[in-house]
Amino acid sequence: MNTREQKLEAFGKLLDIMDDLREKCPWDKKQTLQTLRHLTLEETYELSDAILNEDLQEIKKELGDVLLHLVFYAKIGSEKGSFDIADVINSLNEKLIFRHPHIYGDTEVKDEEEVKQNWEKLKLKEGNKSILGGVPQGLPSLVKAYRIQDKVKGIGFDFANEHDAWKKVEEEFAEFLEAGSEKEKEEELGDVFFSLINYARITGINPDSALEKTNAKFISRFQKMEEIAGNKNIKLADLTLQEMDVLWEEAKQKETRNK
Repeated sequence: MNTREQKLEAFGKLLDIMDDLREKCPWDKKQTLQTLRHLTLEETYELSDAILNEDLQEIKKELGDVLLHLVFYAKIGSEKGSFDIADVINSLNEKLIFRHPHIYGDTEVKDEEEVKQNWEKLKLKEGNKSILGGVPQGLPSLVKAYRIQDKVKGIGFDFANEHDAWKKVEEEFAEFLEAGSEKEKEEELGDVFFSLINYARITGINPDSALEKTNAKFISRFQKMEEIAGNKNIKLADLTLQEMDVLWEEAKQKETRNK
């Protein structure tokens, strides 16, 4: 692996390249904080896909793309006279030191949970008015629910165990079944989702990762089903649901054999 000096040299070269691109490349010269935003989201999701697939080479590539964006934002910040990459890193360093008093101070912790509880308490000391104030509004709903639950857990607002969390799922599902109007059904279904996410979190399952893996599995099986139908000169749209179920099971069996 690279030495500390080689890592610093590589980062310095990236900063030099960013300066060149901003000065000489027509596309890079035109970019703003707003035009980069949607591209950053795209790169972040590509990194997420690589992580889920545990593709280390792809993770390395996508980390580079995300890092480029971070350096790009810092470059724009410096042009506006607001901040540069050193300010970004120094601010991060100060925050990490302040929020880890068990490393850089005299605080003692017994486990990971105490670290998380101290983290949320220290954030309030920094001026945050609410434990939930740092949850981005733009997060996907499933991820946001998980982050909300994880944050309030930091101050002890959580179910005592998996059993109690599952009882809440059953309670919310019963209320959904009893709902009358469409508005009530929507509200109660939201509660069902929220409680399921909470149960998954407490059992150590990341619901976003679990759902994304199911999405990928469904896509793979459905495309295999399309392939089987094509080999038999069959159009899926012409089949009954029962006939499609037969092809689905065939695709599922082929997938199992290929594992």
